[in-house]
Amino acid sequence: MAECLVTRLHEVGRNDLPLVGGKGANLGELVRNGFPVPDGFVVTTRAYDQVVAGSSLDDLIAKELNRPDGGEPDGSVIRAAFAAVEIPDQVREAIVSAYAALGRAGRDADEAGVPAAVRSSATAEDLPSAAFAGQQDTYLNVTGVDALLDSVRACWGSLWTDRAIAYRRRLGLDSASVRIAVVVQRMVDPAVAGVMFTANPVTGARDETVVDASPGLGEAVVAGLVTPEHYVLDRRGRIRKHATGRHEVVLRPRPGGGVSRETGNSQDGDAEPLPRHVLDELARLGRSVTAHFDGTPQDIEWAYDAERVWLLQSRPMTALPPPPVRLNPLQRRLGSTLLEYLPVRPYPLDMTTWLPHGPAGLMSKVVASFGLRRVFDGFLVEEDGVVTQVKPPTPRPTFGILLAPLKLAWRAYRFDPARWTEDPRFLEFERRTRTLAARDVTTLPWADLIRMPREALALINPMGDLRRDYLPRSGLALVRVLIVLSMLGKRGLTSDLILGAPTQTEAANRALEKLAAEVRDDPGLARAFATRSPAELASAIDREPGFARFAESLQAFLAEYGHRETVSPILVTPPTWADEPDIVIGLVAALAEKEPSRPPADRTESAEAVLFQHPLLKRSRMQSRVRRWLDAARAGLAFREDSHFYFTKPLPILRRALLEIGRRLCEAGVLGRTEDLFHLRLAELERIMDIASISPAYADDLRAKVRARSAKREELSGVPLIDPAAVFTVPEVGDALVTGTPGGGGVATGPVAIVRDPSEFARLQPGDVLVCPYTNPAWTPLFQRASAIVVDTGGVASHAAIVAREYDLPAVMGTIRGTQVLHDGQIVTVDGATGRVTTPVDAHVGRAES
Repeated sequence: MAECLVTRLHEVGRNDLPLVGGKGANLGELVRNGFPVPDGFVVTTRAYDQVVAGSSLDDLIAKELNRPDGGEPDGSVIRAAFAAVEIPDQVREAIVSAYAALGRAGRDADEAGVPAAVRSSATAEDLPSAAFAGQQDTYLNVTGVDALLDSVRACWGSLWTDRAIAYRRRLGLDSASVRIAVVVQRMVDPAVAGVMFTANPVTGARDETVVDASPGLGEAVVAGLVTPEHYVLDRRGRIRKHATGRHEVVLRPRPGGGVSRETGNSQDGDAEPLPRHVLDELARLGRSVTAHFDGTPQDIEWAYDAERVWLLQSRPMTALPPPPVRLNPLQRRLGSTLLEYLPVRPYPLDMTTWLPHGPAGLMSKVVASFGLRRVFDGFLVEEDGVVTQVKPPTPRPTFGILLAPLKLAWRAYRFDPARWTEDPRFLEFERRTRTLAARDVTTLPWADLIRMPREALALINPMGDLRRDYLPRSGLALVRVLIVLSMLGKRGLTSDLILGAPTQTEAANRALEKLAAEVRDDPGLARAFATRSPAELASAIDREPGFARFAESLQAFLAEYGHRETVSPILVTPPTWADEPDIVIGLVAALAEKEPSRPPADRTESAEAVLFQHPLLKRSRMQSRVRRWLDAARAGLAFREDSHFYFTKPLPILRRALLEIGRRLCEAGVLGRTEDLFHLRLAELERIMDIASISPAYADDLRAKVRARSAKREELSGVPLIDPAAVFTVPEVGDALVTGTPGGGGVATGPVAIVRDPSEFARLQPGDVLVCPYTNPAWTPLFQRASAIVVDTGGVASHAAIVAREYDLPAVMGTIRGTQVLHDGQIVTVDGATGRVTTPVDAHVGRAES
């Protein structure tokens, strides 16, 4: 085997991935350890390299990868060149010799040669996690030398399918560094074949094995051509579930080569292609293979030829949900809050900056000061530097909780939320925040820049102390009002009565409404906002004279409120309003559609008028006391809202410093793009003492971490951090479209508008039913334009439910699948008291989908 152009499967193992690719390495590992794998050999990546270097292919690939126009490589041109390439004599002889040896080892080879399965086996040398599952080609029942060589050429070319090129680009992989090997094995002519997962790919249960099977070649199952027999087995191989397949198509090896496609017996509902002993053997092999690969659940292709079960390939399962969890009521409540704050998967940079030091870490310290630990600690599980699961913790009391009543009472007596902005700690926080925000990060020396993230994180510490001190009286004031209103039989007035105190959120909403009014009052602006997208408007605002006045107003708004989060207050990687002015412009466009609804202050006055008609409150002394209590409750709620507003002010400072670090790392050639920084931890960045003298070895290490973590995130892109069904108890649907937790009273009917993230704010039109996966304070202005709210996550105490009640909007929370079941323009009725979303009896066609 000169230069190791071809190697037998039993000669390689898991450490040979750069030579034989992921598929070849795993098969070799199985063969060497006694698993039943068809005999075969691998045409190695060195053969691929020799073919490319010995022809004009290297120049063609380089030309396509570096097109002058910056466009995507034309994979069809590269594949056509591979199909016609002349294989060097040395490579050809090595392949033919190995194929002849494979035939001599078998008993069924005819003069044409042994039937073989030819499979691509790609690798990204230092990135084993990028297995390229399904990206390259497989050819079955290949017979004869010429057919084999053509199949090998086709496998080489399949490295350059448009899908594979796009996949590598998404992962930030250099296509020029990727190689491909080709696995050639004796063909198995199975009675039945299919796929086995050694963990449940739907539920994530690691104690279940899932087997899909169908008569003939397993490619029918892999390609989705059939409805297979479906088995779910427990840890001991016993059948937990079985669904009969329909066998619509049967693929079989054709004499002389190739595959025939026959129509199966889809009516044979009683057919069971897997005997009990085959299921037992599959379960045993699945457990053994998983154990051999260090407990990593495996995706295994298998075949049964009436004599034995063969393993055709094994690779780690991708996109596997986290293991199912059982949550107690307190964990479910915490889980509801966590899902609302984590609509996206945190990056390593989030995990080491804003998450532990920002609002979540701050509140963990606050509750710990009262003797309760593990409220927000350790709720995110990481694997290989990537968050894989949310695990709501179970709070644990300490002996300090015995002193909590005294601490609460003392702080409630001493610290008045109505005066919190006069506290010297707050004044010092504002001063230090203004000073740090004024720094121009683009001019800072590296040593000062790399210290800036820690300085920004340190700013938030006083806000934790302020929340710890001022929240006790806030909570007690609200409880006192609730007790009084309950005793008076006026509990239904609660929301309207406590909305009176001005807050920064309310001020931001008023400022947005002022921008919307500016649009409505200017015919030219109104026309532009009605006909252009937010991105087009953002571009026009910067360069068209007709937008000059509005541009000044927008900049003033962003200077005051631009630090607000767009996605989550506990993550640093998503943009702020100032980072993405398109989002604010989208909000303005939605608000400009019609005049604002009745302001909360008017409803507060009306509610007070009703309350003070109560006979017990007609005496001026009692009325005066209740008014003071209401003012105290409003001040407490305002403190909760405004302290959140202020403690996110360091967020854009931190984000700006981090992005500048990323920009400089790109400039130095360490990273490919600024956002690659998100895949790194703060400590990994802080190890770079001088960017001008970073060692090549450490730069390579950082790039490898970015690639590996990016690949892992890509794998998990469609996997939820936790099964929402474990968190939210959803009633039976019955005749409803979706159901959830009642979040606000009343009933409303209107067309659905699916708004999945802040970039889609402009899609909401007046009177629409807002259906969304989550909300946060950035979504609040939309509520005054919606007729009802339906949210996939959240509970009765979530942000969306609270604001919906403030605006008298029906709200249904924790529907889990509202954004999946409902669709744009669909007319629905939302009942906020029962938590049901139904089709109205007289439903008519709604607005056109946008």
